[in-house]
Amino acid sequence: MNRSSTFDHYSARIEKVVAFMSSRLDQPLTLAQLAEAGHFSPFHFHRVYHGLMGETIASTQRRLRLHRAANDLLTSEHSIAQIAGRAGYGSAAAFTRAFGATYACAPAAFRKRRAALPALSRAAFDPTLESLMYSAEITTLAPIRVVALPHSGNYQAIGDTFQALYAWAGPRGLMRQDTRCLGIYYDSPADTPQEQLRSEACLTVPGGTELGEGMRWVEIAGGRHAVVVHTGPYNELHRAYDWLFCQWLPASFEEAGDAPVYEEYLNDPSSLPPAEWKTAICLPLK
Repeated sequence: MNRSSTFDHYSARIEKVVAFMSSRLDQPLTLAQLAEAGHFSPFHFHRVYHGLMGETIASTQRRLRLHRAANDLLTSEHSIAQIAGRAGYGSAAAFTRAFGATYACAPAAFRKRRAALPALSRAAFDPTLESLMYSAEITTLAPIRVVALPHSGNYQAIGDTFQALYAWAGPRGLMRQDTRCLGIYYDSPADTPQEQLRSEACLTVPGGTELGEGMRWVEIAGGRHAVVVHTGPYNELHRAYDWLFCQWLPASFEEAGDAPVYEEYLNDPSSLPPAEWKTAICLPLK
């Protein structure tokens, strides 16, 4: 299978997901249901989807409902308020704003002139694009047992959770030269409300260590991984994720595994400028 056919394989599976959504626009669909429709791992489906479609799952659902609403305006006698409600909008005013932003025309005017229904479109993805910034290494990693302190909410604020972990580990002599610092990220910020994001700040510490309040032991599974190293500030890590899931994975002949992605922080951010911070993004593979 060559690069083009690999991309086509991923695209065909994404199209199955879109078709699944299109036939169930009035149903509350879960991420697990959508991932299963395209035979994707639920841990990584949202990132693969965003990378290939150029938009979030929620954006696709809104777009599909608006497209259906446009068709309803042309082919039905339902009121604009009824069509707005079916499209998921709480008021005709909100529907009018959204419809106008998409079709450059108010719903009433669209219906009056019986405009031709525009083709359904999405942001195009070019599988031939290459990045000179990143490369991925496929390697077999050993399991890692860590102590983890859960963090809820904005990933950019997980630094406070790490500081709490360091404050516990430091006085106990657990911050040693060989201590590894990792973060596990369970959700995609593109598809999950910020307050529902789940992550964990992690450190490697000796077995048998008595844990502090709220902490737990976590076994990060070993096995084949794709590893990408990002150099730069943590708030630019999304660039590496976009490259990994949008460009590398669809062309790699690989499948993401059924485990969350995790990051390992390879140097000390307190002693270096942000431009020199190094982060390894580790994606489990099947």
